[in-house]
Amino acid sequence: MIRALLIDDENLALRHLENLLWQLPDIESIESYTDPVQAITIASEYNPNVIFLDIAMPGLNGMQAAEMLQQACPEANVVFVTAYDAYAIEAFELNALDYVLKPVQKSRLEKTIQRLADRLSLHSQQEQQEAGAEERIFCCFHSLRLISAAQDPSARSEIPLRWRTSKAQELFAYLLHNRNRFVSKDALLQQFWPEYDFKKASTHLYTTIYHVRQCLKQARIQAEIINKPGNEGYVLQLGNIAVDVDVLENGILSAPEIKDQNAADHQGWSDWYTGDYFGEYDYPWAAGEQQRLRALWMNHAIELADFYAARRKYAEALKLFQKIVIINPYSEEGHLGLMKIFSRLGELQAVEDQYNKLSLLFEQDLGINVPAKAASWFKEWRLQNPGWTSSI
Repeated sequence: MIRALLIDDENLALRHLENLLWQLPDIESIESYTDPVQAITIASEYNPNVIFLDIAMPGLNGMQAAEMLQQACPEANVVFVTAYDAYAIEAFELNALDYVLKPVQKSRLEKTIQRLADRLSLHSQQEQQEAGAEERIFCCFHSLRLISAAQDPSARSEIPLRWRTSKAQELFAYLLHNRNRFVSKDALLQQFWPEYDFKKASTHLYTTIYHVRQCLKQARIQAEIINKPGNEGYVLQLGNIAVDVDVLENGILSAPEIKDQNAADHQGWSDWYTGDYFGEYDYPWAAGEQQRLRALWMNHAIELADFYAARRKYAEALKLFQKIVIINPYSEEGHLGLMKIFSRLGELQAVEDQYNKLSLLFEQDLGINVPAKAASWFKEWRLQNPGWTSSI
């Protein structure tokens, strides 16, 4: 059965829509309001399945009301009601269930209710399928992804996130960056829409927050974007959803010294680093955190690779040192570690090749000499291998 919430500042239009709905099957109850603010206050308690919302209202318009209603009752489907066809595209950009034109026709309303019934049925099936599903983790290294939290990395699967726009993805990434912390509306407007006046920028913000909530809803993500009192900012609360950044950082910072019995744990934490923090997107606001996390991972990875090398686990050490120079091509420790491993494996040409790569990077790209530590080691290595002649 369907619970409907109707909001329209025109009383006659409101009564007309209410009468039409009562003529349709599966309607359990209807609450009608001419004041959107009053409707928002009762929405969470009433918990409607569908909200019929007029777009053009004085004061709080339909787009703003939709953003606030999404927080009050995130499971509700929104149907925009408008006298102007021009609003249709904007309604669907907000990922509304439907839009209907005034004066509302019964035949058109029947199609909307059927669409709602189909969505509610699908929602029920998804809930049954996801009962007992694995926990999830938001990944921020390299790109923004959502994955299942299986202990075995090979068993982790990615859960699609269908962002309506790149701005919606970046706004969510920014809230995720500031998770569990209050982010003011003014800060968001300045960060994402500095070129617009306050009113237009605010409309973009409300619309984008709505997009984000709809994306989370479609992915069955229990995270909440809380609109703080006064509508002056937001807090992203993840509930029991983890973040790869926290898994890696908490693991590394709280871990004991690397030993044979805990090396697998250290490797597991290191493996979470699949690339720079939001590295795929080049978000300017992420640059500081990107550098901090890279340095944290790099120091730990070098320590772990040296541990492997000392125990003659050359394959493991080689893999880590190779990853280090991919993440930071100018890492002296990474290149030096590779040369040492190649030397121990008797791959003399590989030592020479690696040093040549290091020389090109520093001398041609940066215009400086090879770092003293690596240059000194290579010079000593050459002295210890007097019969070696490079094939280059």
